[in-house]
Amino acid sequence: MQLTPREVLARFHRAMVDRSADDLADLYAADALHTFPFRAPLFPARLEGREEIRALYRAAWGASPVRLAEIHDVVVHEAADPEVVTGEWEGTGTVGPDGRPFRATGLLTLRVRNGEIVETRDYMDVFGTYHAMGRLKDVVAAAENGAAENGAAENGAAENAAATA
Repeated sequence: MQLTPREVLARFHRAMVDRSADDLADLYAADALHTFPFRAPLFPARLEGREEIRALYRAAWGASPVRLAEIHDVVVHEAADPEVVTGEWEGTGTVGPDGRPFRATGLLTLRVRNGEIVETRDYMDVFGTYHAMGRLKDVVAAAENGAAENGAAENGAAENAAATA
């Protein structure tokens, strides 16, 4: 039995908390597209295909000091298009060895076809995340140097994806 878009969204959130790049990537069609419409320095604009999604999140969740404990306050919006679901969420957890509290918010719009994600539009609080990690100055410097246009610096992208994707 195929998963509904709402069920896929719930599994997406579970993969985030579990930091399972495989569980996340396995929700996607082989040729899926994952975009980040709110461009931010040090972060890619798009990921193309299941394996690129898997690779970024594996690196991100392996490198990040952020540990999500839970996704909560999820508000799901069903669309007129039966393939589309949008979910607002808040995640809480800790950062670093000292366990500083962490909070992030985001909004995901998923297009699910035949039980697999074919397109994701991922609107996340990248600046709040970098601030919580103590890296906001890195983002500002990158923006001033034009990294927002070229999407450079995958290390920053990996850390940010870990926390907010």
